Amino acid sequence: MPQTETNQSPQTKKKFKWEMPDTYVILFLVLLAGFISTYLIPSGVFERETVDGVERVIPGTYTQTEGATLGLMDFFMAIQIGMIDSADIIFMVLFTGGAFEIIERSGALKGGINRAVDATRGKEFWMIATVSLLFALGGAVGAVANSVIAFVVIGIIIARTLKLDPIVAVAITFGANFAGFNVGFTNPYTVGIAQDIADLPLFSGALLRIIVFVIIVSITIAYIWRYTKKIMDDPSKSLVGIYKDDDQEESMDAPFTTRHKIILSFVAICLIFFVYASTQLGWTISHMAAFFIFIAFGAGIIAGMHYNTLVKTFLDGTKKLMYGALVVGFARAVIVVLEDGEVLDTIVYAISVPLENFPPVLAAIGMFISSALLNFLVNSGSGQAMISMPMLTPLADMVGVTRQVAVQSFQFGDGLTNSIFPTSGILMASLAVAGVSWTKWVKFISPLFLIWVLIAIVTLSVGVLIEWGPY
Repeated sequence: MPQTETNQSPQTKKKFKWEMPDTYVILFLVLLAGFISTYLIPSGVFERETVDGVERVIPGTYTQTEGATLGLMDFFMAIQIGMIDSADIIFMVLFTGGAFEIIERSGALKGGINRAVDATRGKEFWMIATVSLLFALGGAVGAVANSVIAFVVIGIIIARTLKLDPIVAVAITFGANFAGFNVGFTNPYTVGIAQDIADLPLFSGALLRIIVFVIIVSITIAYIWRYTKKIMDDPSKSLVGIYKDDDQEESMDAPFTTRHKIILSFVAICLIFFVYASTQLGWTISHMAAFFIFIAFGAGIIAGMHYNTLVKTFLDGTKKLMYGALVVGFARAVIVVLEDGEVLDTIVYAISVPLENFPPVLAAIGMFISSALLNFLVNSGSGQAMISMPMLTPLADMVGVTRQVAVQSFQFGDGLTNSIFPTSGILMASLAVAGVSWTKWVKFISPLFLIWVLIAIVTLSVGVLIEWGPY
């Protein structure tokens, strides 16, 4: 009987090669874990009350419920619902891309930033430090939070002109912004709401927060500059590869005409008003998205673009950000599953219970950790304040921690993790604008994140020891 050849030739054998999963793969696995948890974690809810138009959790009212049993179709529907729930951010990302594509094609950004780079030639540190400090201050006072997405494009132009990489673009805008947001000494959306719930004077305890702000931002700028200097000396050290622009040499000599100056002045005025409207007029993300259509068409008209060219350029800009924009909706799907399964309140309750038995310093650190974990599920600073502060406030009273420390525990937990959790829509949108994968960003930011955590722990410990009060 003839023998059958069963061994494959070396050419037909395929070796499995490990590759870091795509961001969508990671989020799919997180979504799957959330879906499975609805079968393993008991359903339950807190009672809520509305005070001055704001919904708050009532401490001590948690009760278990029957809960809904989610099916396979609910799992996939969560993605669709997540996209719908995040539509405002998704379209803001897309329209931001369209607007800045028009501004960039006009040559105004290249010309303006090239002039700034020429003025700081050999002093690149000051360019990086100044931009980072401005965004950190914006985060600290609440002037720039969600809207930082729009400014990442400016970071991209700076990074490209300096022959750096997209990570630097995100670091000097989004990264610096949330370094300031971590402390937010006059941020009305985090410390303002949290102190109101905790019955503390508005923006009290600012002195210690400003000291910590200076420390965190100084270390952040030094960290960003260390990475920047490294890839300036050796571009191969970049985690994602430096920008390669075939017209880079020409763009360094790009003209900066009167028309360009008018375009940039128009955009600058719009962005200043944009920040003002966000903080003073109650503009939402939807307002911001619409405003970028206005900026796009205004800049295009000033640039003298033909109407067909203007529309095509705008759409080209949106296409570039499609991948990352949809990531925002995918991240939201995780929360949709947990809410539909009624396990979100159970997780919050389970986190808060053990803290009651801790000594003051450990309780404060535990509050910080619990707020950080909660931020994976509720990554809105104001939203998390409404959920966690009604529980942290009485808890602080019970374990001997001042309410000011409880507020800062919440702030650190919310602020720090915004820079690393993939369920943060602002993070994923900012990475999308720059074209940086979440995994590469985590590799870059992790050492700095750990330093931030250490600073947070020391600050909270000092706060407990000095009995940090209202003033």
